[in-house]
Amino acid sequence: MRILSITAQKPNSTGSGIYLTELVKEYERKGHTQAVVAGVYREDVIELPEGVNFYPVYFEEGNLPYPIVGMSDEMPYKSTRYCDMTNEMRVQFEESFLKVITQAVMECNPDLILCHHLYLLTALVRSHFPRHKVYGFCHNTDLRQMCKTDLERDFISRQIRNLDRIFVPQEAQREGVLTIYQASPKKIETVGMGYNSQIFHGGEDKKKDGVTRIVFAGKIAEKKGVMSLIRSLSVLYSRKDACSRDELLVQLAGSAGNQEEYEQIRQMAAKCPYEVRFLGRLSQPELAKIYRESDIFVLPSFFDGLPLTVIEALACRNRVVMSDLPGIRKWLMEAAPHGDVRFVEMPQMRNTDEPVLETLPAFEERFADALLASIRTNERKAADVSRISWEGIADRVLKD
Repeated sequence: MRILSITAQKPNSTGSGIYLTELVKEYERKGHTQAVVAGVYREDVIELPEGVNFYPVYFEEGNLPYPIVGMSDEMPYKSTRYCDMTNEMRVQFEESFLKVITQAVMECNPDLILCHHLYLLTALVRSHFPRHKVYGFCHNTDLRQMCKTDLERDFISRQIRNLDRIFVPQEAQREGVLTIYQASPKKIETVGMGYNSQIFHGGEDKKKDGVTRIVFAGKIAEKKGVMSLIRSLSVLYSRKDACSRDELLVQLAGSAGNQEEYEQIRQMAAKCPYEVRFLGRLSQPELAKIYRESDIFVLPSFFDGLPLTVIEALACRNRVVMSDLPGIRKWLMEAAPHGDVRFVEMPQMRNTDEPVLETLPAFEERFADALLASIRTNERKAADVSRISWEGIADRVLKD
C-alpha cells in the first residue's frame, strides 16, 4: 500500500509528532511505500526510516514568513498560535501546504492519506482531494483549538465530518469529536496509544544512594502544571516525615514553551527547598535512561489527551503521580493494569485548559500528599503494558 502521512508541524518534537513517526516506522517494517509532509524549519534534522520520501513545508521563509503554527498555544519550539493568524497568514498557510501536498500526491499516488490533528490542514486535505481515502487522527489539542479559536470553524467541522475514518486515543476524545464536529459515530474508532518497547523498559539503572528521584517530561510550561509542581514541593517539604533536602531530586526533561514563562519557572525552582534540575530536550534513549534511574514520574498537567510519557514511565517501572485528567484513569486501568498510579483531583477549570487560580493551592496540597504517599511506598511495581503497542495501532488503522 502507498501511504501519505501529513502534519502541519514538526514530526518529531511533540506527542503527536512521535505518534506519526512511530506509525511510519511500523508501516516501513511491513513493507508499505510511504511519504510524509510536515511543517519544519530548514535547519531541522528530520528522522524518518530510509526510503520514506519527505516533503517539507518550510516556515520562516518564502511564502511562509512566520514561525510554525502549533496546535498547542505553547510549543517546545518557536511557534505561531492559530488564534493569532490573520487572513493573509491563513492564505499563505493554505497555499504553501497545498502546493507541497499536491506534489506529493501526484508523485506518490497514495492509496491512503493519514492526517494528524482534526484541524485546518486536515480539513484542507479532505476538501482538495475528494477522491482519495483520507483518515484523521485526533490528538486532543485539536478539540481545544475548536473550542477556543474561531478560525474557519464551520469549514473545519464540515470537512472533518467528511473524513472516511477518524481515530481517537480514548473515549473522552470520542465524545469530543461527536459533540464538536457532529461526526458520524460509525466513522470513529478508539485506538489508544503505543510506546517503543525497545527503548522504554525496566532495568537496573536505579542508584542505591538513598535519594528519591522524581522526573517530569514534557513542555516546561504553566499549563503542563510545572509551576504547581514546584509549589507542591514546598508544601511537601513542610509535611511531617517528608524527605530532607538531600533525599529528593527533581528532574525536568523538556524544552521551553513560552520563554518568559520558562525563566519564571527557573526562578521558582531556584527557591525550591529541593534541588530541581533542568535537563532540556532529551532523545528517547536518553529519556528512557532517566526514567530507569528515577522512582516517580509526575504529570501535574491541566490538559492532555492520552499522554505518551505516562506509558513510557510505567514501562520503565516508575510509580506515577498525575492529574486526574478526563478519561485517563479508566484507560490506564484497562491498558496498563497493576501500575502504581496516584491520581490527583484537578483544580477547577475554565476555557478548557486554564485552572481557576483560587483553586490551585488546594490542588497543590493534594499533589504534595500524593507525592508523599508515593515516596513512602518505596518500591518499583511493574505495570503490565504488554497490550500497548504501535504495531497494534498500525494494524487497526489499515483494517477495513
